[in-house]
Amino acid sequence: MKLETTSINDNQKGQMVIVGKIRDLINFKNLEPGDKLPSERTLSEKFGVSRSNVREAIQKLEFYGLLKSIPQSGTFMANIGIIALNGMIDDILRLESSDFKSLVETRILLELKTVRLASLRRTEEDLERIKEALDAYKIKVLSGEDAVQEDLLFHLAIAKASGNSTMNNFMLAITPQIIMDFEKYHVCDKKMSIEAIDEHFEIFEAIKKQDPTLAKEKMKKHFSVLYQYCYNVKYA
Repeated sequence: MKLETTSINDNQKGQMVIVGKIRDLINFKNLEPGDKLPSERTLSEKFGVSRSNVREAIQKLEFYGLLKSIPQSGTFMANIGIIALNGMIDDILRLESSDFKSLVETRILLELKTVRLASLRRTEEDLERIKEALDAYKIKVLSGEDAVQEDLLFHLAIAKASGNSTMNNFMLAITPQIIMDFEKYHVCDKKMSIEAIDEHFEIFEAIKKQDPTLAKEKMKKHFSVLYQYCYNVKYA
């Protein structure tokens, strides 16, 4: 699996444009809670964009609880009034990219929760997925290659093992920006990457043992250097 980051800013801008158009359509048609939106195909033709672009915008609005998609039925307005919906979408459209420190803080808070849940809920399949990501990271680091993506795939595997889809979605949402910032600020040097091999293994073992306290402790230790680094980073 490869995490693509090349056009993330363009994609985000495109999503915001479509979100605004969906907001305008809702207002134009006077849609109310529970009303059904036009199909993805209809919206893509109306907006002159691909269905995948429309789907991503709908998923973003679902993420904020403004829309609800039901398989085989379509996408519906959530149980929220039009005034509140407009206000929330306006806030979404005003969102700016997170700064590096905020992103790191958010990631750490999320992962301290997900690793605890993963240690309690993990399945054998989850363990295999985490171990595969751990091994891929180790191979890249020891061969002297950049392993930022493999590192994040390890953490994403833990988020998935938490069994909490919302936390997992949060992790997926911030991962592309994390990759770009790590590369921009040269976060993971060779020494840090080699040390992280053992730290990853300790986290994996704690999850395997289903020890949430130990898992959180190991994850906190793993992030201690990163947390200190983000407060010393010099911005361009």
